[in-house]
Amino acid sequence: MGYARRKSRLLHVGSVAVGGTAPIAVQSMNASPAHDFEANLEELGKLAAAGCEISRFSVPDEAAAVVLKKLCERSPLPLVADIHFDYRLALLALDAGAAALRLNPGNIHSREGLKEIARAASARQVPIRVGVNAGSLDPRILREEGGVTAQALKRSALEAAALLEETGFHDICLSLKASNPRLCIEATRLVAEACDYPLHLGVTEAGFSVSGVIRSAVGIGTLLAEGIGDTLRVSLTDEPVEEVHAAWLILSALSLRERGPTLISCPGCGRTQVDIRQSARAVEDYLKNKSSRIKVAVMGCAVNGPGEAREADLGLAGGRGEFLLFKKGQIIRKMPESEALSALFREIDTFIEAEHSAADKN
Repeated sequence: MGYARRKSRLLHVGSVAVGGTAPIAVQSMNASPAHDFEANLEELGKLAAAGCEISRFSVPDEAAAVVLKKLCERSPLPLVADIHFDYRLALLALDAGAAALRLNPGNIHSREGLKEIARAASARQVPIRVGVNAGSLDPRILREEGGVTAQALKRSALEAAALLEETGFHDICLSLKASNPRLCIEATRLVAEACDYPLHLGVTEAGFSVSGVIRSAVGIGTLLAEGIGDTLRVSLTDEPVEEVHAAWLILSALSLRERGPTLISCPGCGRTQVDIRQSARAVEDYLKNKSSRIKVAVMGCAVNGPGEAREADLGLAGGRGEFLLFKKGQIIRKMPESEALSALFREIDTFIEAEHSAADKN
């Protein structure tokens, strides 16, 4: 079954296109204290280096809006101002130079305030993401829809979007998030059928480490595989750069976008006669901060090892206490297990240097 992406409107968050046929954009959110300019600027640099394309910045008060203004002047990434409760903070964020706004319709109850935001955003050509969260739905909608349901999330998003549209404002993105991946999937499917707004994907409060990545991959990956989604954030209880790494892994797993190295490694079994886990972990660590699109295979035995290693740019295939080293499908040499990693690392560096040299000539 072929992949067909949902058709959506195109908008721009600073220099980053979102929706239409634009690549699915990777987002994260600053985790540093909102009043600490230097910490946030440093964090933005790390996010950009990791492949983040848009970052969100929380604006809980006027002092944070002052920090936002300074960040907008120096940030390597376009910044989305995250606004809750007080619509006037959105107006300050626009004055500060925010590239986009994120508004939560569950806790901004002033209809006239929302319209004022829309008029100000329209004048500055700044898009607005209506970000609905299951944990902060309007009590009226909860009452009328019988609790936190996919229909309640959809209704909250579309009602807020309609209110913004009443002012003639159309640069709207929607997100419908919950900690339950199935609820995210069901709600986003509903809203995807009901409108052509660009959709931001995410599983909110996904958790820490492996469990958080898995919950996010299930929720986000299912929708992406169905052609739904224009931008995404993997929300983890971790450093923001880990969110970015996870986002790229999800996109790469679905062959939607690729960035950086790909590691293919087997899990090991009773046939394995080398320490495949230690070897694969060492290669993963070595590749982690490389930006090259190199594909490396680390395989443990003769069943799939040589085949997978031949398909990669570089690969190791294990035997009895030894490895075969492959490059572009050809065996370079056989070596003891103790020498394999250092030999592979040398080949990786040579491969990346040649790649960079070719790029410079072009």
